[in-house]
Amino acid sequence: MGNVGAGVFKHLTQNRALLRERLGFELDVKKVALRDPSKDRGVTIPPEIVTTNWQDILDDPSIQIVVELMGQKEESLRFMLGAIERGKLVVTGNKALLAEHGREIFDAATKHKVPVFFEAAVAGGIPIIKAIREAFIGNHIKSIHGIINGTSNYILTRMVESGLSFADALAEAQAAGYAEADPTLDVNGWDAAHKAVILASLAYGFWVPTDKIFVEGIEQIAANDICFAKKLGYSIKLLGIIKADEGGEIEVRVHPTLIPEKHVLASVNGVFNALAVHGDIVGDALFYGRGAGQDPTSSSVISDLADAAAALISPRSNYGFMPHGLYGNCKPIADSVSEYYLRLTVEDRPGVVAQVSGVLGRLNIGISSLFQPEGTEGEAVPLIFVIHKATSAQIQQALDQITALPCVKKAPRMIRVENFA
Repeated sequence: MGNVGAGVFKHLTQNRALLRERLGFELDVKKVALRDPSKDRGVTIPPEIVTTNWQDILDDPSIQIVVELMGQKEESLRFMLGAIERGKLVVTGNKALLAEHGREIFDAATKHKVPVFFEAAVAGGIPIIKAIREAFIGNHIKSIHGIINGTSNYILTRMVESGLSFADALAEAQAAGYAEADPTLDVNGWDAAHKAVILASLAYGFWVPTDKIFVEGIEQIAANDICFAKKLGYSIKLLGIIKADEGGEIEVRVHPTLIPEKHVLASVNGVFNALAVHGDIVGDALFYGRGAGQDPTSSSVISDLADAAAALISPRSNYGFMPHGLYGNCKPIADSVSEYYLRLTVEDRPGVVAQVSGVLGRLNIGISSLFQPEGTEGEAVPLIFVIHKATSAQIQQALDQITALPCVKKAPRMIRVENFA
């Protein structure tokens, strides 16, 4: 009964009549497990349904559906598997748990014929899980590009709007309640990565191992990168990218990305999330909304509760995850192909561009554009390249050689570019 749990209880109570009219049955909260019953949660919970031991929920045979919103991993996994073994339907919003233990959870769900619902695990109130699993069931999903972490998006937005440094924008986000006291998982990309794993697994029918994906956060994004990107016609977003190639290999990566300002995702600002999905039948579809917070996430949990209650009345053969054999291999990040933004800090003298271009040319890497912004960095100057498509392995080899050039005074800064061609 944290922030989201309190919201679920509040809205189940406030909208009880609406839900009864639409569903034809009652959703009755039988028991609530609280670590600290004395804590003020902003809702009034009848003391007779409160317990401090979640095992009491599992041991109550009258409880048909359990909602796991504890936010832990080990404890939550024990609770969920225990519920499944007892035939209780499960609703969860635990993205990290599903990303790391999804195979185990859904193997158990299939064995015991117990559905698991998890709309709240990705993108708050945006119904992206249901869309991929149900609305797009006839589509080969070609790609998903998602802004799926509101904290990072807020920080990058404020860096654009007010020219703040990363540290100042993060402090502002924490003061506004948009970032946790420990924002590590938000800014290092792993919150978004857990969501990307869930989306990729649904889209492609196998549980993508977390050690097979590439994750980079926004901590190293500088205010001048924001400025230079804008001059080139791009915005910088922390993007989750999920793609299938013609050979059936899947790439899942999360990293700062330059995206064209004319693309709809570039206009997604603040704490909002958005996902652009491309299917072979539906074409392009866009989902937009609040990706976190008590009310949006509560909306998704209540939607899952309604689906779970319907599944009790009419049992289903789909237990929340449908494996299929069309895909199954993850593409190594070294083989992924992107365009690149490259910022160098170099000596201000003739011949520097030729040296850098020589390295790129010898590695068969083309230059799309080049400009030298005004201003200096100490005794050196910035130099900006936009690089044609190359593999990550190629660009890493180039970065190693460019860094070793005597005219290059700082480690180069590379950010991937996505032009949605």
